[in-house]
Amino acid sequence: MKKSFITVISLLLVFSLVFVAFGCEAPEEPVDPEDPDEPVDEEEFVVVAAGSPGGVYFPLGAGIAYVLERRIPGMTAMSETTGASVENCRLVATGESEMGMAMANVAWDAYVGEEAFEEDGELPVRTLFSMYPAQQHLLVPEGSDIESMYDLAGKRVSVDAPGSGCEVTSYIILEAAGIRDEVDAVNYSQPEARDALVDGEVDAVFYNFASPAAVVDEIQAARDIRFVPMDDELFDAIIADYPYFSRGAIPEGHYGLDEDVPALTVGNLMLVHEDMDPQLVYDMLDAIFHEESLDELIGIHPIAQNFTVELAAEAPVPFHEGAELWFEEHGQ
Repeated sequence: MKKSFITVISLLLVFSLVFVAFGCEAPEEPVDPEDPDEPVDEEEFVVVAAGSPGGVYFPLGAGIAYVLERRIPGMTAMSETTGASVENCRLVATGESEMGMAMANVAWDAYVGEEAFEEDGELPVRTLFSMYPAQQHLLVPEGSDIESMYDLAGKRVSVDAPGSGCEVTSYIILEAAGIRDEVDAVNYSQPEARDALVDGEVDAVFYNFASPAAVVDEIQAARDIRFVPMDDELFDAIIADYPYFSRGAIPEGHYGLDEDVPALTVGNLMLVHEDMDPQLVYDMLDAIFHEESLDELIGIHPIAQNFTVELAAEAPVPFHEGAELWFEEHGQ
């Protein structure tokens, strides 16, 4: 099995943030729905399929692994670097990773066996919880003549890493604009796309993550850029065909913006295999949504402020039976 795990240094940096901010108090025992007074104490090994450095998945995956290991007795949890959504769906489906982050549109395609998963067929993935909404960013140099998605025709554009949800969404946008075959699309990871835009090797870069993201700050530190807004007619066309997308925006104030930038927005899910032990699923949700865990996760990345029980219970892909029980018992 080939896995590319987060470096020890990265994990130590994430964990040190948590320890400094929140201390090292002993975790409370998780709740067993069959016997609340008897916590589960079996050895478990969990790998969280996350994403590449520079985006939200990378630090959030390490944070979730941390709180799982801290609050579930006998658990060892790690986060791994991956190509993100498409790859993560396959990793969960094959059992190579116990948990995986994926954009909602990609997760749906995996569940029904369509688009990138036509050859795979329907994958046995289920939702653990819905994490947060994310915006599709389009970055160009300040002096670029690209003012809209339509202007990408004839340009060299990074559509993100192969197998990522951003790549899938980028092609949906280009297809809706009628210019997919006119774009010189290249597959760069988030850090590679950063360097390519700074060095002038690409004309534009697509990213999909919740703003603000560190990799955009890094680009802005090296050169002036602009954010290209989503066109109204493309919003309408895409949402009509793909209802899991919504109208959104990169908010004013993020990245120094003085006004909102309209952006196609999609949810992000945490997935597990349909055959995962329901008790383990229940315990993981208990650990993640523990009050102290949420504080720790927000300290690692502010996007975890979206981790509410209400938002977590909404997803296009069916929930695992253990998650259904957890949400039912928590008022959803």
